[in-house]
Amino acid sequence: MTEILYTYGDKLYINLTNRCPCRCTFCIRSQTDGLGSADSLWLEHDPSAKEVIAAFSSYDLSQFPEVVFCGYGEPFCALDQLLEVCRYLRSSHKQLKIRVNTNGLGDLIQKKETAPLLEGLVDSVSISLNAPNAAQYAAVTRPAYGEAAFDALLHFAVSCKPFVPNVQFTIVDVLPETEIQVCRRLAEKLEIPLRIRHFSQG
Repeated sequence: MTEILYTYGDKLYINLTNRCPCRCTFCIRSQTDGLGSADSLWLEHDPSAKEVIAAFSSYDLSQFPEVVFCGYGEPFCALDQLLEVCRYLRSSHKQLKIRVNTNGLGDLIQKKETAPLLEGLVDSVSISLNAPNAAQYAAVTRPAYGEAAFDALLHFAVSCKPFVPNVQFTIVDVLPETEIQVCRRLAEKLEIPLRIRHFSQG
């Protein structure tokens, strides 16, 4: 069964879309099974905000410290739904923290500045950095926008800082140590924390 919502650890995850402008070499989309409590994360259609909100009725949201927008697709491909669901959660479940896991290419996807739209709605943004420079980023993530994607990602990350309380970069630990160190220096230069994630093939 395809899941709009699924649990993983103590978090509730929101799966908005299959769409993504990247074809990352390490992406979990290559898995045929689900993740956490999900049987499958492949959506038959992008759910409307109303469908997502209706799906919350199957869960006691007071039991979760955080909800996370993260599925097989890029949440910023479904930005209108993301924002509407955030507004609902802000009005009805004020105790919940809201995080968005993103590739950071929302500005390119939506053809406008997206960070200001998150103000007051999103507590944390986690941005997949995944490479130390534009050429290597393009080789690893294979974005539809080519090497221009890397600078757009960095711009988005910095742009989020005035609007979102917690902004971080992530990379996966399959990178060589030399590249990890370059990523670390880049993150420090931009004053954005870097988290190194363990790569799992499921």
